[in-house]
Amino acid sequence: MAKVPAAYQATRGSMLDIDRDFYARLTDPVARERIDSLVVPIREGRAWRVPAGHVVRLSTLEGPQVGDLNLWNLHNPRERFWASRTRQLQRAHVSTFDRLWSTLPYLRPMATIIDDTLANYGVDGSGMDEQGGRIHDLLGTRCDPYVNRLLTGEDFDHHCHSNLVRAVLPHGLTEFDVHDVLNVFQCTGLNDDDQYFMKACPAREGDYLELFAEIDLLCALSCCPGGDLSQELWGPNAGDPLLTCHPIGVEVFRVDPEWLAGWQSPQPSPYAGGHGLTGPAIDWTAEKRRRQE
Repeated sequence: MAKVPAAYQATRGSMLDIDRDFYARLTDPVARERIDSLVVPIREGRAWRVPAGHVVRLSTLEGPQVGDLNLWNLHNPRERFWASRTRQLQRAHVSTFDRLWSTLPYLRPMATIIDDTLANYGVDGSGMDEQGGRIHDLLGTRCDPYVNRLLTGEDFDHHCHSNLVRAVLPHGLTEFDVHDVLNVFQCTGLNDDDQYFMKACPAREGDYLELFAEIDLLCALSCCPGGDLSQELWGPNAGDPLLTCHPIGVEVFRVDPEWLAGWQSPQPSPYAGGHGLTGPAIDWTAEKRRRQE
């Protein structure tokens, strides 16, 4: 069966056509120094700042653990991570050299993944396992107390949505600012019925994902209360995942300016923003006929 081409493809010189050699060099320990670190405890969330041109590393400190990541423009939280467009422009499961894109009307890379110890997960390093599971998920989103109430009739205040809400309050944000996430270290896919599934996290102690901040960022991460997701969370076979929960480590690195030579923080989309609200109306039927002539 012929491979169907991707709908969104990079043209030479576009923001999708990245300089892989440049980003690969930033993983060299000589290029950077650690300036900050913190630990996200189990079933909790934390928020922190990452200046443009710095690297942030997320690590599974003690064993497998899923985390839910949000990103905002530090100076303008209306610009935030756009999971669905990232899924279209990059992949449904992201890894090294994929970019995390911001919402309209900004539409620019907020961060670029530069290293991923799970990049070769799966069968023969293909990135996919026998059931079609892949890592660092954009298919799903954060667990939340509203769905939990819907499914179980019970309240639980430490879902990823609630963890993120608590984490960002000191930074002047609210529940309305929490958005669809990148599920780091999470293994997911679609089954034969096109239904979303989750599998046990394959990360081991010391695995990590590294992102290069393209703009000044406010980041927030929740340690999922489902832990490594080896236990079913809902339904007749639901278990207690507490014993599978582990903390996630966060480190921020300053990159030596010499290693950033030629790099510039990307600007927001240059689209003028008219949306056809001014100027003469276009007869698209006539235009289509003209192009067919």
